[in-house]
Amino acid sequence: MRLPVVPTIVIAELFGGSLWFAANAAADDLVRVWGIGTADIGRLTNAVQLGFIVGTLGFALTGLADRFAASRIFAVCAVLGALANAAFALLANGMDSALALRFAVGLSLAGVYPLGMKLVVSWVPERAGDALAQLVGMLTLGTALPHGIKLAGGQWPWQAVLLAASVLALIAAAMIFALGDGPHLKRRHDAPPLRLGRVLMAFRIPAFRASALAYFGHQWELYAMWTLVPLLVAGTTLNALAPVSALAFAIIGVGALGCIGGGLVSRRTGSAPVAAAALATSALCCAVFPLMADAAAAPLLALMLLWGASVVADSPHFSALSARACPPEIVGSALALQNALGFAVTMVSIGWGTAVVEAWGAQVAWLLLPGPLLGLLALRPLLKTAPPH
Repeated sequence: MRLPVVPTIVIAELFGGSLWFAANAAADDLVRVWGIGTADIGRLTNAVQLGFIVGTLGFALTGLADRFAASRIFAVCAVLGALANAAFALLANGMDSALALRFAVGLSLAGVYPLGMKLVVSWVPERAGDALAQLVGMLTLGTALPHGIKLAGGQWPWQAVLLAASVLALIAAAMIFALGDGPHLKRRHDAPPLRLGRVLMAFRIPAFRASALAYFGHQWELYAMWTLVPLLVAGTTLNALAPVSALAFAIIGVGALGCIGGGLVSRRTGSAPVAAAALATSALCCAVFPLMADAAAAPLLALMLLWGASVVADSPHFSALSARACPPEIVGSALALQNALGFAVTMVSIGWGTAVVEAWGAQVAWLLLPGPLLGLLALRPLLKTAPPH
């Protein structure tokens, strides 16, 4: 009996995504045990981002994402990521080894996130926007999951939180290996050969270019916001409500609901209007947060939950729009390339944000504001021309 397709992929993405911010959930312990600072936590996050960029560029420019079965690439990379993450927990003893192992985790995630998106399109292309919204929602929840594991584990040592994430990634690999690839996105007999770098031609397609540029603006904000959430929470009235790990889990994890809700709306409106609404909402939250940082806990928490829900709700729709714009034989490579360039953008905002947050405090949110505003500007052509489905 075949596994249920979309639930299998999105749950595997949830489990595999737990590797991404596993080290961030242990940030307090690492600062104490290794004697590192806030900027070093940003360096660890950026090591994952850099590994992901190198991996996705490799998949995109060589065409490997379209040469081999996406399910096999996903499974192998999830296993490798689980091993690298476990090695970080058990073997790393300082920043040098830690950076190398987090880089390896990011390299492995290059075969998990974009290949998971390709798997969705290969199985259910007719409802890619909604299904990708579920997938990115689960990736978002996976990003928050280590904070939840830490909270549930109580007094667990920080290594146990990371090892739990590795176990989940191994389960994800088994699920996707058992599922296999869908019947769509098979190469046509008359399709051009997958020459090195051919995917770069995707930027000649106006719809792909608009979607990709909007995605890059979105990425300036997204991962920096996720990285900064525990630091922003700790510096406000929110830290009196609940442990920082609980609040970080809620604020990041609520993005899953934003993605799923946006996916349901996209069935009626199409992906471009949903992406635009999410960009506008998260831009408003960026602008308002520094003005409310000293407010009472209840309205401040409501604002941060709205920000957490909107900041990622647009992400799956950029993938759906880009996949729709590309020839089917390069969809995997095009999505990998878009991810690679988008994550290169995140390295700048994460590095800058974590370097200045102690001095700027809540005003660091204004550093993120240009991202969604430029994303809205880039998306305008698709709001005029994109079909509703």
